[in-house]
Amino acid sequence: MSQMTLPPEVEFHRDIRLFVYTPRGLLNEKSVNKVVSLLAYLERKLKEPFNRFSDTSETDGVELNFRYVIRISLHRVLSYKNRPPVKSAILATDSTIAQYCRLHAVITKDSPINVRIFREREEAARWLGVPIERVRPKFPVHESANGEDE
Repeated sequence: MSQMTLPPEVEFHRDIRLFVYTPRGLLNEKSVNKVVSLLAYLERKLKEPFNRFSDTSETDGVELNFRYVIRISLHRVLSYKNRPPVKSAILATDSTIAQYCRLHAVITKDSPINVRIFREREEAARWLGVPIERVRPKFPVHESANGEDE
């Protein structure tokens, strides 16, 4: 695959075959559509399957609805059918985002996409079988003006 520039909210660790999505700010249809398009592109280009980790802990708002989540989940099921199984771990600490993620997990249940929702980053890393460092945010989280974590 030729080198491609990923948006700041996405990392791809080739050595451990892990796609990491860390949305910041508002989680809405536009941001989800963007990452789903990128995911589909990588699925087409890469020869081997890869797992996914979505860290929603840095979002400060959500503008989604159940109809959209159902539609995008069904789209993912159809676009990934007849492919090798993959794991998709979602770190969801916000109750609204967790609800949408649980709906996504139910819809993808009988597909090769095995979705699980976690409240702890360590549990998600363990389930994915990756080092915790690979699922930590690449940008400092909530730094104060003097550079110390709040």
